[in-house]
Amino acid sequence: MSSIRPLIPLLLAAGILLGGNGLQGTLIALRGAEEGFSPATIGFMGTAYFGGFLLGCIFITRIMRAVGYVRSFSALAAMASAGTLLLVLVIDPVMWSAIRFVTGFCFAGLFTVMESWLNSGVQNHDRARVLALYRIIDIGSVTGAQFLIPVFGADGFAIFAIMSIMITLSLVPVSLGDRSNPTAPEDVKLDLARVWRISPLACIGCVAVGMTNSAFRTLSPVYAEQIGMSVTDVVTFVSIGIVGGAIIQYPLGHLSDLWDRRKVLLITTVGAMLAALALVFLAGTGVIANFGLVFVFGSFAMPLFSLSAAHANDRADRGEFVLVNAALMLFYSFGAIGGPLVASSFMQRFGPQSLFIFCATVYAIFILIIVYRMQARAAVPASRRGRFTALLRTSTIFARLTRRNGASGKGSAEE
Repeated sequence: MSSIRPLIPLLLAAGILLGGNGLQGTLIALRGAEEGFSPATIGFMGTAYFGGFLLGCIFITRIMRAVGYVRSFSALAAMASAGTLLLVLVIDPVMWSAIRFVTGFCFAGLFTVMESWLNSGVQNHDRARVLALYRIIDIGSVTGAQFLIPVFGADGFAIFAIMSIMITLSLVPVSLGDRSNPTAPEDVKLDLARVWRISPLACIGCVAVGMTNSAFRTLSPVYAEQIGMSVTDVVTFVSIGIVGGAIIQYPLGHLSDLWDRRKVLLITTVGAMLAALALVFLAGTGVIANFGLVFVFGSFAMPLFSLSAAHANDRADRGEFVLVNAALMLFYSFGAIGGPLVASSFMQRFGPQSLFIFCATVYAIFILIIVYRMQARAAVPASRRGRFTALLRTSTIFARLTRRNGASGKGSAEE
């Protein structure tokens, strides 16, 4: 445990940031609805966020090499904190969209700095423990922070001030808790064409998951609010979906280590589609029914990215783990940019349940593609299948933290 102790300030800062980011996504939807913003407008804000996030993933390493870790982190945190306060000072959909774009860029950069720093400091024998801690912090922070909304309310200044304070406080452990000055990471090689050749199915899967997961995270508070849930029920609904995915993905991942991953991917996608249809046709406005079904939906929907990535890594050459997962992160971002915009247009025209009709439609198309690819290409032999890894979609750097090849924590981008 002593070898992990120097990383605790970074993990603490990560928890604060993850919580603040998750809180902001839900609050934007709730406060926007209270201010009379249409579902399409709120969806466009989600698209703006993921557009900024994509650009942040691409350009942040250049900033880090120019000014270093601490200055990069400080500048991005200051911008994100100021943007959070601007949200409540200027209540205008155009301004909010612009702020969400900048916020997406900032959070992509903040998570890249954080995960690069962790990667440079962690020893190989500690990687599993650090990843486990990071995952626990992720789930605990994102779900726990949601419940600040019913405590302080979504309609005043206080909750925005708290979000700004959270982002600002993340500077404290980073500035005071680590005296190292690690070398800025090399750019992650982004060879989308190569990764497409490795596994078209995984690339399409990540686009599909980006569309549905981003639509859910952006618009599920709007869905819950429009069917009559209280603020407390809304944040509970969102949190249950996230927790469901965190719990079930490990059994699904283990199953995919034993079977053809495409079969598990098919079963999981069918499960997500059926859960989405159940939310449309069976849940109605019942709070308990919606809670139960969104848990099932999250259980199948959230692991699809990691399952798709595991399938691609089985087909990749040795040493391409980081390259593959960085590219798949971008494919996910492409889908995430379009998902909220399209889903919100359906919601505005056909009502709140059409959020899950949209998700079910995307899953149905992906199911057809999986079946086609299973006929077009033989399964990966069991001897070539690696072990499933649950991946976070926080930055293109995250894959470096999960390497299992015994390489040094300061390995090259090609590893």
